[in-house]
Amino acid sequence: MGIKALKPQTRSTIITYAIVIVAFFAVTVLDGMGFISNSLSGQLVPICAYVSLAVSLNLVVGVSGELSLGHAGFMSVGAFTGVVAAGCLTRMGVESEILLFVAAAVIGAVAAGIIGFLVGIPVMRLRGDYLAIVTLAFGEIIKNLLNNFYIGVDDAGLHFSMTDSSSLGMTQGAILINGPKGAVGIDKISTFALGILLVLITVAVVLNLMHSRDGRAIMAVRDNRIAAESVGINVTKYRLMAFTVASALAGAAGVLYAMNYSTITPSQFDFNQSILILVYVVLGGMGNISGSIVSAAFLTVLPEVLRPINNYRMLIYAVVLILVMVVPNTKIYQRLADAVRSKLRREPKVPVAAAEGGEADE
Repeated sequence: MGIKALKPQTRSTIITYAIVIVAFFAVTVLDGMGFISNSLSGQLVPICAYVSLAVSLNLVVGVSGELSLGHAGFMSVGAFTGVVAAGCLTRMGVESEILLFVAAAVIGAVAAGIIGFLVGIPVMRLRGDYLAIVTLAFGEIIKNLLNNFYIGVDDAGLHFSMTDSSSLGMTQGAILINGPKGAVGIDKISTFALGILLVLITVAVVLNLMHSRDGRAIMAVRDNRIAAESVGINVTKYRLMAFTVASALAGAAGVLYAMNYSTITPSQFDFNQSILILVYVVLGGMGNISGSIVSAAFLTVLPEVLRPINNYRMLIYAVVLILVMVVPNTKIYQRLADAVRSKLRREPKVPVAAAEGGEADE
């Protein structure tokens, strides 16, 4: 059975997974052959983090139909929680980098999911511009709170303060979060393989939710809130579900991002970061998971590719963004897209012998 004979939903899912897997093997082969520079190789883990963030935000913006501008806040919750968890486990004698990363990612995702749930309880009762402004405010609140966190670990356990590092009361130990200076001395344990694994998990969670009964309820609320309420769908419940799942996935992506650097600061997870992730979602297409993957990877690597023409690279980057938004709305592009879609959706031809045999049986 060819891919054309599959249901559109199944075909789209297969294509989405294929994009990630093919990209992994292609990059691995090219890197092994020396065709990828050191600077571009250093962008592989951030690309995976941004892809996961774009896919998770698409669950809120594209699938649920709500505009959230605080995604970087949940990313920061996961990042700093994961750093603290990894530091404590290292202090306890855990040496396996894979085990450290998995534990940190799970703890970071749970922490971000809990914060997302608590934030979503009041926020998901709002709509439109009000929702966007409130999520933006919560993202900034999280960033400013992290600026005042001082966390250290020693043989006695964790120490916490909101004053300064000297108030931690540690004789010997390590400072994990140092206020505005952020998390310092991070073990760089993130790898491209772990990043691809996280991307696959994120895509699996989002696609399974979209294609489930709950996902259909979420999209029903997006399409027509009043009609959804009239048939007994709890609007707040399903909006909160999408928001919480997206927050947890953003927390896991934050751990992947943080574990790729020796130092991260709260200022890295500001409003601009949320807007950047939203740009990936918009350019990839609302509700289009494969589009989010391609746009996040392309736009993350583009400034690095244009680095040789440093004086013009941001200008070219801006022009590319404009073209990506304008070109799909032109008639020529739409005609080409319709032609490709009709070709892919064309029904498979039934063999003549099979057709005659079917008629004879009847």
